[in-house]
Amino acid sequence: MKPFACAASLLALSLAAPSFAAPAVYLTPDTASPKTVTLGGAGFVNHGLVGAGRLAASARDFQGDTLGSFSGMAVTEWRRTADGGYEGKLLTLPDRGPNGVGTVAGTTPYDNRIHAFDLAFRPLADGASGGADQLTLTPTGGFLLKDDKGHAFTGMDPGDGVVFCGQAACPSALTGPGGFRISLDGEALARLPDGGFYVGDEYAANIYRFDAHGALKGVIAPVAAVSPRKDGRPALSSEIKPQSGRRPNQGFEGVAVSPDGKRLFALLQSAAVQDSGEGDAERAVTRLFVYDIEKDPTPAAPIAEYAVELPVLRAKGDGGAPDKVAAQSELLALSDHQFLVLARDGAGLGSGSARPTVYRSVLLVDTAGATNLAGAESDATGAAIAPGGVLVQGVVPAGQAQLVNLADRASLARVGVNLDNATPNASTLPEKLESLAIVPALDPAAPNDVFLLVGSDNDFQTARGKVGDLAFDAAPKTPEGAPTADNDSLVLVYRLTLPADLAAQRRF
Repeated sequence: MKPFACAASLLALSLAAPSFAAPAVYLTPDTASPKTVTLGGAGFVNHGLVGAGRLAASARDFQGDTLGSFSGMAVTEWRRTADGGYEGKLLTLPDRGPNGVGTVAGTTPYDNRIHAFDLAFRPLADGASGGADQLTLTPTGGFLLKDDKGHAFTGMDPGDGVVFCGQAACPSALTGPGGFRISLDGEALARLPDGGFYVGDEYAANIYRFDAHGALKGVIAPVAAVSPRKDGRPALSSEIKPQSGRRPNQGFEGVAVSPDGKRLFALLQSAAVQDSGEGDAERAVTRLFVYDIEKDPTPAAPIAEYAVELPVLRAKGDGGAPDKVAAQSELLALSDHQFLVLARDGAGLGSGSARPTVYRSVLLVDTAGATNLAGAESDATGAAIAPGGVLVQGVVPAGQAQLVNLADRASLARVGVNLDNATPNASTLPEKLESLAIVPALDPAAPNDVFLLVGSDNDFQTARGKVGDLAFDAAPKTPEGAPTADNDSLVLVYRLTLPADLAAQRRF
């Protein structure tokens, strides 16, 4: 692999006094999705939920293991059938494997992998309703993610383990007879026109570049301000809170490639440690990085960096002060400056909490006119763009607007999904909606229409789990500790109208 460079300064930047905080945003579950949204002069229309599909949490994958998904997804083929339906092929990314649930203590030696599916879809007719069966997912195989020596990556937490991939610090865990392997908590999948892809990581906040068969081709190290460090060394474990850099389990949850394949984007799940205050609501200013990959697929440094203000909500659903950040779970690039961002709270099936679902949204985000922060002043170790959780004076953040309210109770009821977190069942909306994909509607009468797929990560939560020789029961529990139904992977499908120039890029 080629060497990589990153900012080397160890001096934290002293920045100007803060000026304003991220906006507080609150929606009740009964708030209907907006119909028409304009951002940056571009108009978008949300036609609502038109279908859904489930994959059983007990399903097994091509390795015979529990099929956990979807932390990331990419549709690779898509066509309209003669009977008016749709069919295609899908790749999905599970995260690091069963972790600290059921009979599993800590993380397991789970081989990181990509799953492949055939999918078929028939949208609901206007005014119709049904179960979550309009979209079907049929597993067809997959492949393991392997390093430059042909060893599979592992999902195990690295602890203090560090190896260097060029100049990138890569987490490493001892997995038994197989020795040390690179640890990966994969949370985002961004596919390239040549079939290769990037995977965003939680442990080191690295971005790994793979070919179409899952072989590692390079690593993009984060800027020093994002690289987790403690006591002067890398702190890559999810169990260690660093003194600067990404927060534990808050790495690059969103990674995307522009439709023309020339730009790579990476969005931290929430604010870096030095961009945070003491409370949860004070970690709302996160960072979006832009890389030029037209000639170099693993560039050493970003060409742009923007502040993105995440919504802050009242998690208890009452009239109290905003106290939680709706951390982002996915990024999808519509152009080189327009994005969809999935932001959510932490309630729902699989969370173990009876708290109401108060915020699930797909946001439009536009960096046109935002301040480009890329450079040593913002990106050195410990450098802050939002000290104490408040954006620095004079910095213009990315613009945003809500496009889809994923917690619209009436819409969810059309496909048999509920928001009954106090008494969850198999049809309760899962906690972890974490993946997005867009495909064209291929409708001559509406050439700018697309379908937006929103997928959930079920965290391997099934009573009939298996990884390697390990069998486990990781069914989700009620707040009182009683087991509920398995947490199936769910995909919701919305119909949108995009501006003509953006829709024209969504072709297969």
